[in-house]
Amino acid sequence: MLGAIADAFAVIASVQHMTFLVLGVVMGLAIGVFPGLGGIAGLALLLPFLYGLDPISGLAMMIGLVAVIPTSDTFTSVLMGIPGSSSSQATVLDGFPLARQGQAARALSAAFISSLAGGLFGAVLLTVFIVGARPIILHFRTPELLMLTILGISMIAVLAGRSMMKGFAATGLGLIVGAIGAAPGQGTTRMAFSSAYLSDGLQLVIVGLAVFAIPEIVTLLRQNKPISEETRLGTGWMQGLLDWWANLWLSLRCAVIGVFIGVIPGLGGSVVDWIAYAHLVQTTKQRDTLGKGDIRGVIAPESANNAKEGGGLVPTLLFGIPGSGSMAIFLGGMVLLGLEAGPAMVGNELDTTYSIVWSLAIANVLGAGLCLVLAPFIASLTRVRFPLIAPFMFMFILFAAFQSRESIWDLATLLVVGVLALYMRRFDWPRPAFLIGFVLARSAEVYTYQATQYTMQLGFGHLTTPTVAILLVLTVASVAVGIRQARHIARGVDDLAMGAIRRGPELAFAAVIAAFLVLCIVNVWPIAALIDKVFPLAIALVALPATLVVIYQLATAPLTHKVHWDDEVVGAEAAEKDQLSMWQALSWFVGLLVGTACFGFLIAVTGFCLSFLRMRARASWPLTVALSAAAVGTILLLAYFLNRDFPPGLLQAYADLPWPLR
Repeated sequence: MLGAIADAFAVIASVQHMTFLVLGVVMGLAIGVFPGLGGIAGLALLLPFLYGLDPISGLAMMIGLVAVIPTSDTFTSVLMGIPGSSSSQATVLDGFPLARQGQAARALSAAFISSLAGGLFGAVLLTVFIVGARPIILHFRTPELLMLTILGISMIAVLAGRSMMKGFAATGLGLIVGAIGAAPGQGTTRMAFSSAYLSDGLQLVIVGLAVFAIPEIVTLLRQNKPISEETRLGTGWMQGLLDWWANLWLSLRCAVIGVFIGVIPGLGGSVVDWIAYAHLVQTTKQRDTLGKGDIRGVIAPESANNAKEGGGLVPTLLFGIPGSGSMAIFLGGMVLLGLEAGPAMVGNELDTTYSIVWSLAIANVLGAGLCLVLAPFIASLTRVRFPLIAPFMFMFILFAAFQSRESIWDLATLLVVGVLALYMRRFDWPRPAFLIGFVLARSAEVYTYQATQYTMQLGFGHLTTPTVAILLVLTVASVAVGIRQARHIARGVDDLAMGAIRRGPELAFAAVIAAFLVLCIVNVWPIAALIDKVFPLAIALVALPATLVVIYQLATAPLTHKVHWDDEVVGAEAAEKDQLSMWQALSWFVGLLVGTACFGFLIAVTGFCLSFLRMRARASWPLTVALSAAAVGTILLLAYFLNRDFPPGLLQAYADLPWPLR
């Protein structure tokens, strides 16, 4: 134990580790400024660049990025009233009114200090948990890991959104998509539909980018305006610190809530801030000012959302089960670095485990400090019109997606899954549930296969251990409590004016999901090897009834029912009447994909930047040329230093072009 601690300290103190940790913090700070991206999209963008890095450097970058985003995403929540990510939604309720009252500095200061305290508290609890739970963890075998996976799936299905049935259906859909390709048992190909590309399954990099980055960027692109009109921070930096100190007990209680929610597999950032805010409402006698600019409404959620990262690392590192959407991507990054999370890591690589935990604490300190120092400059960046930034975002997404397999089909898959995610976002199908289901699919099927093999050889005795029984009880209890409490996480949707919603689009989307599940059942049913078809078949046969229930509710329930939602008429997208439609905004991205398929990436990006900046952003010719040159130059430098190729097109197949055009 002492040797592992000493080795961990040596790793953290190395110049290499600190350099990459700071780099990750800076990247997380930059990503967190843009609303909607968050840690999931940030880590998804980072994944392709982990290839070739040593584990120490890669882990440091990921930890730095994931630690600081719950801090930096506060900028957009406070300055513009738009959640920087799913974990900062509740901060908007009081943070934005404070900014409108000229107290943005006070709100940001209290938020950063609360985030720092929550992050440090989460790291401390994670350290204690690893020390105390390590002997128990080392006794976990396949049955226990299978039950843990089932527990995680049950939690995300119930508590991942306003509608429980949508949560179940989205989770099942993610599990089915994750099962596409060769089975882990006898290698039978499932649901590939005669496609050689799909026979290898879908990559986490592609799905992560498509599910989270594309919908948020397309949504922002629809409005040709600055991210924020207000950059005055006002005064009150010291007052924010004093406010936090005066509410220290509230901050600590919410940090405990954050750690607890983070430990529960699958919950994470989608609900932690709302649960902390609900705790504030339930425990205070002075409720009249909440939602109108009460500093406690900033301290409570910000203390919880950073602490949940430490809690989320508990199931991620110790059991290989992601505690949140960002932890799902983090788990994929560990695989790319050659590290396998789970009991074996705690037993054989305890020094690496401790270095991750303590790096999280250091990154929280660095992130909070940088946010305080850079706040005035970041506030100024939010005045830049998003269409001026969009070409850079699209360019990086395509480049990152291509690094998965270096196939043009990667980009086509990115588009298809991205369109699915756009409609999931529009109709409030929980995307974190879909992503975590996708990540858990492979491990769930492997554990199911192994448990079945052990049962055939040893009987059912190994499934009746006390640990399995306890986990089974927890799973049943989590579903029961989740069903009872789901309505409290609906966030007041019944109070919205929803008379403008049309049932047709909602029903059509749900019908497409149901049809896909039926197609998967038809594809899997004829497979001869039972062990290769039982998992996807069982998931589809559960997800399909859930989807049919959603269809029935959409067709019969009143429009004020929580199953109904359409961002086009009651959400953020309905606020601006002169904006682009979803498909008009997406058409620019489609054009870039088509151009890449025809002429190659670099030529397509150059033409895209020039036409987009001039036609959509309405930039002057000098600014258009300057920004286009900056975009092309940036991607060239990135490809050169990382030794990466660009996606080729038909032109490259018929012409021998020099780098970087080839």
